[in-house]
Amino acid sequence: MSNKVVLAFSGGLDTSYCAKYLSEEKGYEVYSALVNTGGFSAEELDAVEKKAYSLGVQSHVTIDVTDRYYDQCIRYMIFGNILKNNTYPLSVSSERAFQAMAIVEYARQIGASAIAHGSTGAGNDQVRFDLVFQIMMPEAEIITPIRDMKLSRDEEIAYLKSKGIQDNWEKKSAYSINKGLWGTSVGGRETLQSHTWLPAEAYPTPQSRQGEEMVQIGFECGEPVSLNGKPMTGVEVIRALEALAGPFAIGRDTHVGDTIIGIKGRVGFEAAAPLILIKAHHLLEKHTLTKWQQYWKDQLANWYGMLLHEAQYLDPVMRNIERFLEDTQAQVTGTVSVRLSPYRFEVLGITSDHDLMNARFAKYGEENTAFSGQDVVGFTRILSTPLKIYHSVNNK
Repeated sequence: MSNKVVLAFSGGLDTSYCAKYLSEEKGYEVYSALVNTGGFSAEELDAVEKKAYSLGVQSHVTIDVTDRYYDQCIRYMIFGNILKNNTYPLSVSSERAFQAMAIVEYARQIGASAIAHGSTGAGNDQVRFDLVFQIMMPEAEIITPIRDMKLSRDEEIAYLKSKGIQDNWEKKSAYSINKGLWGTSVGGRETLQSHTWLPAEAYPTPQSRQGEEMVQIGFECGEPVSLNGKPMTGVEVIRALEALAGPFAIGRDTHVGDTIIGIKGRVGFEAAAPLILIKAHHLLEKHTLTKWQQYWKDQLANWYGMLLHEAQYLDPVMRNIERFLEDTQAQVTGTVSVRLSPYRFEVLGITSDHDLMNARFAKYGEENTAFSGQDVVGFTRILSTPLKIYHSVNNK
């Protein structure tokens, strides 16, 4: 049997402990893999690779799945205007499935018999990773040292120091930061309680811009395709919009919701581009979709977001919902105007060849060319008939 284990590696304390422990204490050949969903710079990736080798791994790879993540997930979250509990754009929960799938593919590629991750036993990520590993590679052993041994941060630091690994762990930020293309999560002692909140310095992007800035976001069949008239891919629009809006401190909030493991959870986040794109797309849909298209989209999109959050990305019903969402986007094409200012944004208006607010038929509250006043009298009489019957029978 192979002695190779693939470790999902971020370079943080937990995965650093796992790398050292699995190689030195358990005798595994450790192959570390960082799966990038758009949250790392080239310099950060280089630093993580150097750290991995300093911990004694056999090999380290970076697997970039940013485009795959956008094509197979983010675009559907835009189509569905998905905000968990009307707040959170699923910044972290949506990317975990793609990281786990990439780890499995790499493990099969190198013939590994085990997969390891650094999740604790207290959060959602342990379920997200385990579930994908069990579905896609059921024969692999899943190793989770931090969870299994219930290690504290101090115990991990002490072990690494005993092995000569120094990284100023105690001086690291008091906040847990997870950055990806679709937003950044921020956890700290304040998010562990209901009555405290994150200070401004907890957010990775400081507020540095004043005044206002107008932006024009172009959509084609529901996807963002341009910013201020410049054609871009969806990934490029997200990055460019984040660079413009993040310094305004737009997109900061705290999400409270039900975790997969049944307890309430609370996390801060900053996600300027996701929130702006979802709200801009939603406005464009209000102008270009019918009432019932919007209604049924809302129902299925809500389910899609819940299932995605709860690690069910591989359920075939997700592909069914994706096909429905994509089909609704045929006429969701146009340009949305947005005004940025410190801590807020305003979605102002749209232009679209598919705008159903068409002056040829009516101007709401002013004039109507589609039917007459007498048509309304007859329509209202018919519309009122069921309720007339109900109140006549029941109000004696």
